[in-house]
Amino acid sequence: QLRLVESGGGSVQPGGSLRLSCVASEFSMDYYVTGWFRQAPGKEREGVSYITSDDLWYYRDSVKGRFTISRDYAEYTVYLQMDRLKPEDSAVYYCAMGRRPSLSARDYDTWGQGTRVAISS
Repeated sequence: QLRLVESGGGSVQPGGSLRLSCVASEFSMDYYVTGWFRQAPGKEREGVSYITSDDLWYYRDSVKGRFTISRDYAEYTVYLQMDRLKPEDSAVYYCAMGRRPSLSARDYDTWGQGTRVAISS
């Protein structure tokens, strides 16, 4: 069974950077897209970015120009480089795999356990 494991979260000051990693336990032909989502306390889970198996990517407006998604096929890993972080970026970040490229959590059916990101001074 495919498993996803996120890492790289932590606490940084505003303006700082973090790089999140999402490692898959195996290669799967069943999934076309890997997405990053986040959920802050008391808020709904929201899509942050996704990347497809043919390297198409997309970002939500609030992170464009600050976050970069990439992948390492050999390592079954998708990264989310987060720069110029803001307090409103604080959340638990999840990666997920799905068959349809979108920022809707409903289009993804395999999820990691999440990694916490806290931005504060």
